Amino acid sequence: MLGLFMVIFVADTITDMEIAVAVFYVAVVLIAAGFLRTRGVLAVSAICVVLTIASLMFTRSGAYEAGVINCALSLCAIVITTYLALTKSSAILAEHEARAQLVRLARVNSLGELTASIAHEVNQPLTGVITSGNAGLRWLAAAPPNLPKAQQALKRIISDANRASSVVGRVRSLSKRAEPKAEWLNAVMIVNEIVALSRGELDQHNIVVRTHGDDDLPLVFADGVQIQQVMLNIILNAAEAMANTPEDQREIVIVVSRQDGRCVQFSIADNGCGISPDTVEGVFEAFQTTKPDGMGIGLAVSRSIVEAHGGRIWASPRRGGGAEFHFTLRGQS
Repeated sequence: MLGLFMVIFVADTITDMEIAVAVFYVAVVLIAAGFLRTRGVLAVSAICVVLTIASLMFTRSGAYEAGVINCALSLCAIVITTYLALTKSSAILAEHEARAQLVRLARVNSLGELTASIAHEVNQPLTGVITSGNAGLRWLAAAPPNLPKAQQALKRIISDANRASSVVGRVRSLSKRAEPKAEWLNAVMIVNEIVALSRGELDQHNIVVRTHGDDDLPLVFADGVQIQQVMLNIILNAAEAMANTPEDQREIVIVVSRQDGRCVQFSIADNGCGISPDTVEGVFEAFQTTKPDGMGIGLAVSRSIVEAHGGRIWASPRRGGGAEFHFTLRGQS
């Protein structure tokens, strides 16, 4: 950028005043707007203004009046370009912020649907803590105190407390507002964690979950919380789609497989009411929903997340009834 400054300044100084070379400073401003913050762009714009005026003072050839007019036009072009560039940058930042808010809204909405499941997952280890605590008191009150049994009870209390803490931690990570953080992750562990979090909801609807992962799966480069949100959206939709399926036939099958060498494909299939080929393309559109109280943003947000990770997501009818959702992520080479 410094070289561009110098080239424009020298060219503007050695040419006649009738030639408005300084107008090319708008290119410098536009380049600066691409990677600098507001203060940086304003500083670059100010330098352009100073160099334009300095060039007018140093130029000796040409009509001075024409030089003043061209200088004024160049200054106007620089100022207007700076304003438009900053306005565009602000609009882009606002769009990113709105998108982040939409993602978080969808995440919190999904967690709201899992309230019973979360309560169940936390209540189980807490019940175990109470049971083990009472047992420990009885062993200590025995004559003589049974210390080995009391120690076992304390170990169970610690284990159950860690289980409850783990559930709370997963919920907190899904609900908090944080910048996306991509890292190399185990795809099967992502699946296992979200299945564990939604276990209570699935058990309440008598839904059996079957999971399978290839043995040679590469790590995936992704934000684990966001990918879990994608899976959670699909799993909750599958659970609702099986409302009219006989209870002994309800199942969700999750398969994680290697595709095309490096890619990892996640497939979630259910045997619910399914989707028709005519509407399969529209399921990922924003505000498209068949639920009476649905917002229609879950799958739209899921598509945005997957595409932001460099993958793709699609849906298809399942043979024998139901629906299948697939998405891919880049794997480690």
